Amino acid sequence: MRHAGPKDRVSSLPFLSLVISPLFPPGEVGFAAARLTKCLLTIPYPTRLSHLASIPDDSTQTKRARYLFAIAIAGVILYVILDAVAQSLPPHYSPISQAESDLAVGPYGYVMTLNFINRGVLSLCFLFGIVLTVYGSDTANRRLRRGAYALAVWSVGALLLAAFPTDVPATPVSWHGAVHLLVAVAAFLGGAFGALYISLGMVENSPVARARSVALPIAILSVILCFVELVGAFLAPGLSAHYGGLLERLFLGSVLLWLGIVSVKLLMVAPPEGSSEKPVDTKP
Repeated sequence: MRHAGPKDRVSSLPFLSLVISPLFPPGEVGFAAARLTKCLLTIPYPTRLSHLASIPDDSTQTKRARYLFAIAIAGVILYVILDAVAQSLPPHYSPISQAESDLAVGPYGYVMTLNFINRGVLSLCFLFGIVLTVYGSDTANRRLRRGAYALAVWSVGALLLAAFPTDVPATPVSWHGAVHLLVAVAAFLGGAFGALYISLGMVENSPVARARSVALPIAILSVILCFVELVGAFLAPGLSAHYGGLLERLFLGSVLLWLGIVSVKLLMVAPPEGSSEKPVDTKP
């Protein structure tokens, strides 16, 4: 079987290559993106993932992971700011009863559209940081792999939400609004269960085990809020009509909080730049 060359590797995931290109030398951008693509899409399920991270050496791997987690943290902060700005601009949709996606419809809808893109990019950076940190170790497991799959759906879903605007209440259902709804449901499930599986996969002696005590409770909360948000629309439509926007924001906030806190924890676990030591887990 022919192995993918540099051009094939770049084309395998062009968007991610663009996002991570500042962090890698030109000759390694495609290689790194291809590794993540292979990890998420092409490796047979039972295969161990310890050989998938592109690791020239431990210090380089750690430095790149730290950059990616720092970008994810900055993205979470930017998301909160842009969301507040979009909410404060006309037509002043209700944050309690109306979905966050409604903010992307209107004269200033581009602010929320940019925020969807921001959410997708920060989530992809976090995901690739996880690949560098965990999948290059001997502690990779099926739960982490499942979590990576699910979180990839959440990440790509956010980018697709930017491309397909929703339909605000009291307007006819459009094809792009229907696509938006289906993508949103898939992304929500991916975010909730991606956080849960990755948290459960933070096993003892893993480079990310230190984050489990904080990450797992938030992930469980995210799953509960996701269930209430999605199922509540069918079981209690009246309640959802009045408080659906609030429930959705609580759920999105829980996933973003999980991304931010885990990123901070992994920055704390990683050894200083220039060190050749592998990350060592320290129980709290």
